[in-house]
Amino acid sequence: MIPAPARRRRRRSRTRLRPVRLRGGALTAALAVGLAGCGGTTIESAGSGSEPGGGSECGQLDLAVNPWVGYEANAAVVAEVAETELGCQVTKKDLKEEVSWQGFGTGEVDAIVENWAHEDLKEQYVEEQKTAVEAGPTGGTGIIGWWVPPWLARKHPDITDWRNLNRYAPMFRTSESGGKGQLLDGDPSFVTNDEALVKNLGLDFEVVYAGSEAALITAFRKAEAERTPLIGYFYAPQWFMSEVPLVKVDLPPHTEGCDAEPEKVACDYPEYELDKIMGREFAESGSPAVELIRNFRWTNDDQNVVARYIAEDKMSPEDAAKKWIADNPEKVQAWLP
Repeated sequence: MIPAPARRRRRRSRTRLRPVRLRGGALTAALAVGLAGCGGTTIESAGSGSEPGGGSECGQLDLAVNPWVGYEANAAVVAEVAETELGCQVTKKDLKEEVSWQGFGTGEVDAIVENWAHEDLKEQYVEEQKTAVEAGPTGGTGIIGWWVPPWLARKHPDITDWRNLNRYAPMFRTSESGGKGQLLDGDPSFVTNDEALVKNLGLDFEVVYAGSEAALITAFRKAEAERTPLIGYFYAPQWFMSEVPLVKVDLPPHTEGCDAEPEKVACDYPEYELDKIMGREFAESGSPAVELIRNFRWTNDDQNVVARYIAEDKMSPEDAAKKWIADNPEKVQAWLP
């Protein structure tokens, strides 16, 4: 999210997902199924346990890790600081967005450290079930939209106006788009209005899912290198933009409430104030990690540095976090209890 991006801002009406409301044993079963669907096993076995940094004052900290590298960067830095400075024993659990929220009620997830909108999930878990609480902004701003590779925008400058897209639709046809132009999306779990947008704007396009953030990046990188046509969903913050500066397509401007009914959306995505969510039980536990997560705040550029270390330089998330932390001691100090 992208990711999801998600994606993640409390401000205007947002894209709404349709969560299944489960409790007790049914929730545990749903969490297990949700993980199996994204390559995991069960929520308990999804964790990659990290060595404690010392002491037991903090205890256990279970962080959800949603499937885009920017989120992974957030989680890696929070985990490293929690371990080395607070003595927490951190477990990071690879989970889809909605499954992460379900874990608050069972205590299997303590925090989400990059949330893209999801007002529907806030209503369900914060306001109704009261198993989660908001934990403040991350400091980043999320932008979701449709993008084309730079070479294509240079050759056809008017392609960045949605009203001209049907003229270019034949250029984007693929074997998967059924005779229409292909609009390439990423992971189906990301925050997206694209199918509704295609329909409601009368565009001769078909949404095709690449399946992941990595697949989207590979497709855009290839399209730029080989000068092949591609239009697709993408988002910022995203380290890849520094390698291939994708050009955003102008959709009808976002206005307050224009995305209130998902099936009727015919406007661009809003800008998102990315924020954090914690389980209520964890938030009231007295753990020093609660204050760390509330204080955690950095910029899109900070995230992109760590994400690039992970995705492009092939550093482990732990090593990427350590490098950034060593280079930014004053920022880290401001997060500590």
